Amino acid sequence: MTSSEAERRAMRRALAIAVAPGVPLGPNPRVGCVVLAPDGSTIAEGFHRGAGTPHAEAAALAEAGEAARGATAVVTLEPCDHTGRTGPCSEALVAAGVRRVVYAQADPNPAASGGDRRLRDAGVDVESGLLAAEAEAVNRVWTFAVIHARPFVTWKFATSLDGRSAAADGTSRWVSSRAARLDTHRLRAQCDTMLVGTHTVEVDDPQLTVRDELDRPVAIQPLRAVMGLRDLAPDRRVLDDRAETVHLRTRDPHEALARLRALDRQHVFLEGGPSLARAFLQADLVDEVVAYVAPMLLGAGTSAVADLGIETIADARHLRVDDVHVLPGGDGEDTNIRLTMTPLRRH
Repeated sequence: MTSSEAERRAMRRALAIAVAPGVPLGPNPRVGCVVLAPDGSTIAEGFHRGAGTPHAEAAALAEAGEAARGATAVVTLEPCDHTGRTGPCSEALVAAGVRRVVYAQADPNPAASGGDRRLRDAGVDVESGLLAAEAEAVNRVWTFAVIHARPFVTWKFATSLDGRSAAADGTSRWVSSRAARLDTHRLRAQCDTMLVGTHTVEVDDPQLTVRDELDRPVAIQPLRAVMGLRDLAPDRRVLDDRAETVHLRTRDPHEALARLRALDRQHVFLEGGPSLARAFLQADLVDEVVAYVAPMLLGAGTSAVADLGIETIADARHLRVDDVHVLPGGDGEDTNIRLTMTPLRRH
């Protein structure tokens, strides 16, 4: 049985409510569910509001009540088949008497998958893959973290047209425009961890918080992670009470990501200096690059990334450009271009 137009509309609605404002970015996936009556009308809907709260299916079934019997549940992710803080959604759907389940993305988590089989074994009609690409986009980072058992890494930097992040005298304010800085805060808010090295903390003393257009801290802040062996001076702003901070006493990017994964972190925003960027690039641990390019030439100064040991053009690291966006300047500031890119793996 193929999906109906009513089910497609319901899936689009489920995808929309899955990304409702205020839902935590992790560690759980974002999921939406819509329950349809046999005539295709909507009975109830629900979405997952974060770890420890009812899953989307449970929330929708609670709203539907007895009307769920004989209904169709349209869900953005395969119903789970494991017991964690809440019970299996597959069992809840069967117990509610749902006749048919349509889901978009198969669950990549082996600890939670199996709902499809459990539902079919119970006699429920199941269809998978409806708007799967759209559903995977909603949980792009979560899916990556589950499959690769490490956080997704976005490396962000600002640079002049000739690849300099600071002038010869060390000044760097402002290579990026105000529009670019506001855009950076928008991207920071989409991550659950911001990572820099101890050198950046020592020299630049960043606060590493997410702020709004009026430079006010937002309510939900990412974890601040500092990587490196040296001690941090107690007066550094990264140690204030604006957000949680963890010191990763290692120079190994693999170890740093493993420790962050153990803390249920799934998206790292890499904002450190050129040496930290080199370490992650050489370890092949950069999954996305966001570069803000200013139309200026410095001719000398700090490079955006430290020496990668590349001596011939044949060994250049290549990236695929995924998006180009112009950020207009104002009040005498330069227009910046934001490039979003995916590094091409070396193997």
